[in-house]
Amino acid sequence: MSRLLLRRLPTRALVHRPSHAVRTYASSTPAVPQFNWEDPLGSRNLLTEEELAISETAERYCQEHLLPRVLQAYRDEHYDPKILQEMGELGLLGATINGYGCAGVSTVAGALITRAVERVDSGYRSSMSVQSSLVMGAINDFGSAEQKDKYLPAMAKGKIIGAFGLTEPNHGSDPGSMEAVAREHPQKKGYYLLKGSKTWITNSPIADVLVVWAKLQETGKIRGFLVDRKQCPAGTLETPAIKNKTGLRASITGMIHLEDCPVPKENMFPDIEGLKGPFTCLNSARYGIALGVIGALEDCIARARAYALERKQFKGNPLAKYQLIQKKLADATTDAAYGTLAAIQVGRLKDEGKATPEMISMIKRQNCDRALHNARVLQEIFGGNAVSDEYMIGRHVANLYVTQTYEGQSDIHSLILGRAITGVQAFV
Repeated sequence: MSRLLLRRLPTRALVHRPSHAVRTYASSTPAVPQFNWEDPLGSRNLLTEEELAISETAERYCQEHLLPRVLQAYRDEHYDPKILQEMGELGLLGATINGYGCAGVSTVAGALITRAVERVDSGYRSSMSVQSSLVMGAINDFGSAEQKDKYLPAMAKGKIIGAFGLTEPNHGSDPGSMEAVAREHPQKKGYYLLKGSKTWITNSPIADVLVVWAKLQETGKIRGFLVDRKQCPAGTLETPAIKNKTGLRASITGMIHLEDCPVPKENMFPDIEGLKGPFTCLNSARYGIALGVIGALEDCIARARAYALERKQFKGNPLAKYQLIQKKLADATTDAAYGTLAAIQVGRLKDEGKATPEMISMIKRQNCDRALHNARVLQEIFGGNAVSDEYMIGRHVANLYVTQTYEGQSDIHSLILGRAITGVQAFV
């Protein structure tokens, strides 16, 4: 683990694991491996000691500090921005970025953090992912030195909150048809005027800086802009919240309305143009989602298992005694184990520069689909009690539907894979 992250983590947060060395004696016999339903295929054996420590630290923070407040937050559709500051204090934001106060950990370690957060709630993970992968990632990958110095250190601490504006009211899966436009300011040299709307934007109502993608009027090329809220004159930037959601209620979602909003030229990403910019950011976020949703599924498995062992029906037998219940748990546990191994593999390839966007599409699609399917099936174990939010699983089901939809709906990822397999473009 990076020394920076170690310095930031309180001593109580670190779990000191015993050495793997085992004292043996002449008469001892080799230990018989035991099946662990929480890690069926031994994925922990693929992680470094640093990754294990990061994972355990993130899990402890999430279980001790996020879990106790998520139920009321979900009921009230409330998000506390201080959560990002708490994560920043632990070095969990922008964790894979090197420098600027970030931890500089592996891609897999970054995804283990998202898994820990999403084990509690996908909304909390969404807010963190937007901050880390979409906004900090965009600035780190495409920003000028001045932009990086200005924003990344404060964002790593959660003191500046970011939002990512790509999706529009009329263009969700087809961002290339976006209508947001940037034109040169007719009176103020060195400025652009941004006009357009974005929707379903996590963090937008509370964001200090918004990455907005718009087409340059003179060229039609898509460019990225850093819209700094405090630089926007009254009436040029509005970010109303979208209320009454049926999923991700523990995060805050809104719109972005730009009405000839003046943005200085130095706030435009200097070199990147076209959809390569936003898609690069999305690929990093999609990778985190691929392992994140496994955390939600694993929580569903643990809760369904506990309920099945405790709940007694028909001659005093626990539900876990019945074949249909065991099959549901076996299917879900298998998919969670396979999804974890796939995500770790792609993360390793990403750090080696060998991962392709299609690999990320595959694991994002597969893990989101299987997490949602299995969560819905496991919900059946609870019977009518699943309707009560105190059993938690209904919240996961509602959230996982959203994760299957955003940052590339599963059918879109199917077409991405189909194009790679056949060489034929199936998009209209």
